[in-house]
Amino acid sequence: MTTFADLGLPAPVVRVLADRGITSPFPIQTASLPDSLAGRDVLGRGRTGSGKTLAFALPVVTRLAMSGARSAASGQARRAAGRPRALVLAPTRELANQIDESIAPLAQALGLKTTTIFGGVAQSRQVTALNAGVDIVIACPGRLEDLLGQRHLTLDDVEITVLDEADHMADLGFLPGVKRILDKTGARTQRLLFSATLDNGVDVLVKRYLHQPVTHSVDDAAAPPPQMTHHILAVADKDAKKNVVQQLAQGTGRRVLFTRTKHQAKKLAKQLTAAGVPAVDLHGNLGQGARERNLAAFSSGEVKVLVATDIAARGIHVDDVELVVHVDPPAEHKAYLHRSGRTARAGSGGDVVTLMLPEERGDVRDLTRKAKITARPQDVAPGDATVTSLVGEVAPYVEYVPPAPQQPARQGQPKRQGGRGRSGQGAPQGGRQGSGQGGAQGGGRQGQSRGQSTGGAAQATGQRGGGRPASGGGRTAADHFPRPDGAPRRRRRGGRGRGAGNPNASAAN
Repeated sequence: MTTFADLGLPAPVVRVLADRGITSPFPIQTASLPDSLAGRDVLGRGRTGSGKTLAFALPVVTRLAMSGARSAASGQARRAAGRPRALVLAPTRELANQIDESIAPLAQALGLKTTTIFGGVAQSRQVTALNAGVDIVIACPGRLEDLLGQRHLTLDDVEITVLDEADHMADLGFLPGVKRILDKTGARTQRLLFSATLDNGVDVLVKRYLHQPVTHSVDDAAAPPPQMTHHILAVADKDAKKNVVQQLAQGTGRRVLFTRTKHQAKKLAKQLTAAGVPAVDLHGNLGQGARERNLAAFSSGEVKVLVATDIAARGIHVDDVELVVHVDPPAEHKAYLHRSGRTARAGSGGDVVTLMLPEERGDVRDLTRKAKITARPQDVAPGDATVTSLVGEVAPYVEYVPPAPQQPARQGQPKRQGGRGRSGQGAPQGGRQGSGQGGAQGGGRQGQSRGQSTGGAAQATGQRGGGRPASGGGRTAADHFPRPDGAPRRRRRGGRGRGAGNPNASAAN
């Protein structure tokens, strides 16, 4: 069996992989690494969960370490402010963060630095990281173009460019920006492009920017993994569907529930939490801090249920998700495959359930045909053996503790003026008082920091005022439940707020 050492990777990189339990390369890595390590342009095609991230992360850090050593030997600086040597483009901030989580330990083992660049957070931390000098930038196109326009960085020194999930960038309309960015890199820069399909203009990128690329496709990206088991559960009406969803959420393993709208995701997570099934939501209305805390709670296992819109269908790579539920069937088959790809990753198994109302039968039939799914609909009701078998072991009921009622502000108390200070230094105007950048958007919430509860979830529960979700703060869903280790929860005050605190966490479009 081929090992990572056999493929020519540096010993420190092999040790980092072994420490993470990664000892054998996946097929896409075995096939592409000899070419990418040799400096050739590579076009990688494969379904989600096939190991594409390491397929480009490993050659990026290895080749940068080699070129950095040559520069040091000739007396040149290894890195310079605002002049990264590798660029990874990703369609979403979630994917950018997760790519960085994979690359950063490998880069650190070789003395390299990484940072992320995306929107939704203040750019000051990103600019500070660039000014300090970084080797690898993982970025979303929008914010990267902003910083390029402000001359905070240049791409003149980029040696390797990676486009991850290029087809998704095409779906989101990012290709014009991607072309402008690639035009700012050297014509003979090594390009690594990974995409499930070559439609929607991705083929244009390949022809225009890749020089004699070597194509590696280890599976049919348009088909589901063989380890994935599909189930179509036909329910009688919306009430039956609601009860089946609640039952499916009660298992002990991780599960992702997909809804069609942001409002439905938020509402369902709140309903499950109130029913004793701790759940967090992930959708476009959440601020970056709230997204990161909710995803961290799910990734750590503190919360086992993630209710999401299609924002999580790509780029959310959490191990050991045993069940994906299409609460609302997606609009088209590509979305079905990407949603379903949250389970049965890296060779493991998983179940995918599509709930179907009577009026959705025709749409689901067309969807599964295009997605090459052969499962037949089964009529089910809450409590049926089919549903029970998909739930598996039922998790213990977790009592929901509603937030304590807020004390009204005393009349006649003068308002404090000033900016959004840290640790109680001033309060924002408009009646929001307390420590740090406190309170949910929309007014009224007092005495809570945006940066509290690193592992929790920003739910509708506990929000006050204008009804808008807290953009990264306030009490979280996880705050209303005991910690798994039984220890009391400690509330942080005066947190840093929206952005992550280290130079490796920044953000998207």
